[in-house]
Amino acid sequence: LHIHTIHSWDGTATVSAVLKQASNLSCLDVIAITDHDEIAGALEAQALASDYGIEVVPGCEVSSADGHVLALFINQRVPAGLSLAQTISRVGELGGLCIAAHPAARGTSSLRPDVIRKALADPDLSCVLVGIEVYNGGLVHRSSNSLAQALAETLPVARVGNSDAHTLGLIGCAATSFSGSSATDLYKCLKSGLTQPVI
Repeated sequence: LHIHTIHSWDGTATVSAVLKQASNLSCLDVIAITDHDEIAGALEAQALASDYGIEVVPGCEVSSADGHVLALFINQRVPAGLSLAQTISRVGELGGLCIAAHPAARGTSSLRPDVIRKALADPDLSCVLVGIEVYNGGLVHRSSNSLAQALAETLPVARVGNSDAHTLGLIGCAATSFSGSSATDLYKCLKSGLTQPVI
């Protein structure tokens, strides 16, 4: 649920190459393209997905003023630089869901635990900010994953595992397990907090 393409400044793979790689992995039914502050790659992937036998959730990794947040199930770009609360509200208006990407991670723009807790205390925001990335396979400092896991255990949120793939080889190095196999099933499970990381 966290894959980058060449539409990200640091992505290395074309959309079609990502789809081909993902379709070759039997463990993946649904993926999300989440380029940095850009939706074009996700929409391209969604349009091509049926050719590869995989389902694509359109999204982006939004650079909020408070840190990175994954915006899933959206079809319009969310502006960078807004506060986390404003970002979550925009995603909610688009019918999407948010996941805190690599929270508290060193060396990257991440949401602090206190900022996440404050957002989750707001009932209007907590119905959109539904998950925490408790395992990020792309982090240089993997110790941050244990901090994210500990944080998630104290909060009423879905727990997800993601590759944060910027290269083809990282796709599938971590994933999210949920009941079902479709994007609709995933949406319901994220809302209900019924997901688990797969490493």
